[in-house]
Amino acid sequence: MKEVLHKPENPYYSNTDTKKVTIPNSEWKKILSPDLYAVAREADTERAFTGTMWNSETKGTYYCAACGNLLFKSNQKFVSSCGWPSFFEQENKESITFKPDNSYGMQRIEANCGRCDSHLGHLFDDGPAPTGKRYCMNAISLDFVPENN
Repeated sequence: MKEVLHKPENPYYSNTDTKKVTIPNSEWKKILSPDLYAVAREADTERAFTGTMWNSETKGTYYCAACGNLLFKSNQKFVSSCGWPSFFEQENKESITFKPDNSYGMQRIEANCGRCDSHLGHLFDDGPAPTGKRYCMNAISLDFVPENN
C-alpha cells in the first residue's frame, strides 16, 4: 500500500503507518484547522447536512482527517437521512474504537480513530443489513480519496 494523501503540515499523517499516535492536544492544535480540532480533539459535532459527504455515492476510500488512518471504503457507506456520512461497517476492527458517551443527557457510543483517538462521530444500532449499524461520522473528520486516484 502506498501513501495516497500528503499533508506536509502534519508530520503524523500517514495512510500506511498503523502505529498508535499519542501526542498532546497542544500539538494537535498547531497542526489541525480550528474546525477539525474542535471536532477531532474536543468532540464537537458539525451541523447536519452541512458536510461535504453526507449524501455522496462516489466510490473511494475514507481516512481519518487528523492522522490518515484508513477507516471506511465506499462500499460500506449508505445515504442516510441523518445529515452526516453514514457507514454500516468499518474497514477493520482496529480502525475505529468505541467508548460510552453520556454527554448532553443522551446515551450514545462515541466512535474514535483507532490510530490517533480523534473523535469521528457516533455508532448507532439503526443501520441497514448486514450489520444493523450506523457509523454516523462528521465529514470534517474524514478525508476522501476517489477510486480513480
